[in-house]
Amino acid sequence: MKFGIATFVTDEGIRPAPLGRALEERGFDSVFLAEHSHIPASRESPYPGGGDLPRIYYRTLDPFVALTAMAATTTDLLLGTGIVLMPQRDVIHTAKSAASVDLVSRGRLLFGVGAGWNREEMRNHGVAPKKRGPLMTEQLHALKELWTADEAEFHGEHVDFDPVFSWPKPDREPHPPIYLGGESDAALTRLAEVGDGWLPRGHVPFDEIRKVRSELAEKGKPDVPTTVFAAPPDPDQVSGYAEAGVERVTFMLPTLPESETLTKLDELAEVKQKAS
Repeated sequence: MKFGIATFVTDEGIRPAPLGRALEERGFDSVFLAEHSHIPASRESPYPGGGDLPRIYYRTLDPFVALTAMAATTTDLLLGTGIVLMPQRDVIHTAKSAASVDLVSRGRLLFGVGAGWNREEMRNHGVAPKKRGPLMTEQLHALKELWTADEAEFHGEHVDFDPVFSWPKPDREPHPPIYLGGESDAALTRLAEVGDGWLPRGHVPFDEIRKVRSELAEKGKPDVPTTVFAAPPDPDQVSGYAEAGVERVTFMLPTLPESETLTKLDELAEVKQKAS
């Protein structure tokens, strides 16, 4: 089993460079950073976790900038997005940003994506919430073209561009793995069509993980790499994930100042050691 950290890097917590160094020193293999471009003041969309939206959602750094800072202070730490809200992004700019991180880190990007839940946030980007799923599917197909073709082009209902040159290409060949977040039927269909890995959340039961992985195998995708996002820091839970075929669990790291973060990381490293 591999162990990583999921977290929100904000302007009020530990900076990304010392965080990356601390993770690698403690033997974590990866980090997955959350993204929100902004939070609309209307707050019409309910927070999926219930109650008020936590402060960290308002203050996230751009994940590609934060991961680049982490790349500069580490040598082996895998640099994940958990998750990039792909429908809210321009696909050509995103292809360049992601490929740039992969290049400067020498092939360490894990590209986690999802459709998002905040409908007002989507609308501010000109995205109709009901169209975000089909849009993202086309974006991911287009992204792979931009990453792999010298002259990339894509013609779909939602994404359309004539042949273009787009560099840099990612360091990893053929491209960084695309991890699909979510557990809905639509998300899993998208995973089977265009994903390279699955990023379910920590509340998903072990039996459901087994079921999904079996169904993916029947669709021609056996042994899909599976990373659990924000798994409970419990050795028994980790054992259950391992038996279900999960290759990596990430523990949620609260966003805190540097000294408090290092203390919390020491606690999570002890859990990792017991579960290994």
